[in-house]
Amino acid sequence: MTTPDNWQKSSFSGFGDGNDCLELATTPTPTTIHLRESEEPTTQLTTTPTPLSHLLHHIKIGLGTPLA
Repeated sequence: MTTPDNWQKSSFSGFGDGNDCLELATTPTPTTIHLRESEEPTTQLTTTPTPLSHLLHHIKIGLGTPLA
């Protein structure tokens, strides 16, 4: 798998070193979304727009089990 070079930080992250944040990148063909934690950049989750959209929708409406 090729590592994207267009990583973007979450808008909820601060700037500078030491900020824990989610980073996102995309690849165009096929459309793939890559997610990683800034503290562990070599560990990536790869998905496509539809499943990610469903996950975010369910998070927004509060479905699912709360995290302990």
